[in-house]
Amino acid sequence: MPDNKPISLSRRTLLIGACICFGCALPGSSFADAPMAGGDAPGFYPLKVGDFEVTVLSDGKAPLAAMKLLQGDKSQIAKTLKSNFLAEEVDTSHNCFLVNTGSKLVLIDAGAGSLLGPRFGRLAENIRAAGYRLEQIDEVLLTHMHTDHIGGLMSGNELAFPNANIRADKRDTDYWLSDESMRAAPADAKRFFEASVASLSPYQKGGRLKTFEGANEIVPGITSRPAYGHTPGHTMYEVESKGEKLLLWGDIVHVAAVQFADPTVTIGYDADKAEAEREHFRVMDDVSKNRHMIGGAHLPFPGLGHVRSDGKKTYSFVPLI
Repeated sequence: MPDNKPISLSRRTLLIGACICFGCALPGSSFADAPMAGGDAPGFYPLKVGDFEVTVLSDGKAPLAAMKLLQGDKSQIAKTLKSNFLAEEVDTSHNCFLVNTGSKLVLIDAGAGSLLGPRFGRLAENIRAAGYRLEQIDEVLLTHMHTDHIGGLMSGNELAFPNANIRADKRDTDYWLSDESMRAAPADAKRFFEASVASLSPYQKGGRLKTFEGANEIVPGITSRPAYGHTPGHTMYEVESKGEKLLLWGDIVHVAAVQFADPTVTIGYDADKAEAEREHFRVMDDVSKNRHMIGGAHLPFPGLGHVRSDGKKTYSFVPLI
């Protein structure tokens, strides 16, 4: 029978000393040859918004060719990257958001799935790590139909979310699912259309693809907010409960160090650069004045925080953690 008596201070000291000495006496013992951990920890982060629980989910991260893709004064972009200890390629998060309203489980964006290589496609495992199952999800709301936001809708030839409706702004579905648009697109852009068809057609055939136009309450407490420019139907989603708000703004910003300080900087993926630039200013001005928390698809994980106005149309991102 084990001795359950409390260990006295003197006895405890002797035991610790003995263990240390025993470890030191082992021939060739070394802690330096332990294998490196490698990989990433499970990528999920929960927070409360009123009565709702929002869980940020990582789909992965990868280098973004910032100097190549960011559109603006290249010398100033290079200077800003350097002053923020960043190289020409910036490690960029891909975040999705799961909203549990108590009656609905709503996923904002679906990640890249298997379409963009091994650095991505971690959404499903992180949903499970957060304590949910894919079949529990009632709605998937798309900010837009770029590959890194829709590829995770499919798992091989199967629906990744078998019980969910997929919702997107009609402007995006009309464009990305159009044969005419694909034929008119440059050759290097056709892959985006092909990804949209492959990811959404199975849901469309089953009557599970639903469209909306402009601002609508999609489910109680979650409202679509148009922010066109990055794509024809790029949409933000405002989550509100008990007077607390979280604006999930999709791809308003890709490189935080550059684009908050200078919202005139756009990215090569923008469909309408002038409209995207206007949206940068409009949205940043609104959330900074109203002090609403935002969640960004490409802000450093978990992508949550506030926007502070620094005057003269420049802003700073204040991360939540």
